[in-house]
Parts: sequence; structure tokens; C-alpha cells
Amino acid sequence: MTTTSTKTIRNASIALAFAASLSAISSTASFAYSAEAQQQCTGDAFRLCSSEIPNIPKITACMIKNRSQLSAGCRSVMDRDLAAAKTRKVSSAD
Repeated sequence: MTTTSTKTIRNASIALAFAASLSAISSTASFAYSAEAQQQCTGDAFRLCSSEIPNIPKITACMIKNRSQLSAGCRSVMDRDLAAAKTRKVSSAD
């Protein structure tokens, strides 16, 4: 296998692990990443939090910790999704 093929397979594996992590978050945690968040934030997650993949709580904490370094699109989507999750949590507590 060539180095390029190995790198491509590795990158694809990381992308799949990140996508699976985001999907798992949406089904098991109070914060649900939207499809738009996956699209907008995958690059940021690889850039800032790749060492945390596939640990879902650590990826989430890392992304929040590095909010100032997120791309504008990712920051916007995450802020909106976090606000929606807080609203759902408050509504379900009533």
C-alpha cells in the first residue's frame, strides 16, 4: 500500500469515527449535534480535537474549550444547537 493510500484510508477512518461520535451524541446526550453541525465542524474537530476522537464527552468538551478557535460556521451552529439543547432541557424539567 502506498503512503498516499494509507493516509487516505486513515483520514476516512477518522472522519467516520468523528461522524459516529457525533451521531452517538445526538442519541445519548442532552446536546444533539445537527447534520449542519457535523458538516460545519468536522474540520475544526480534526484540527483542534483529533486526539479526543472517538471519546464523545472529550470531543464535546474540547470543542467548547476551543470555541474561540472554531470557524465562524461551526461556532454559529454549535451556539445555536447548544441553546436549543438548553431550551429542551428546561422544557422537559417543567
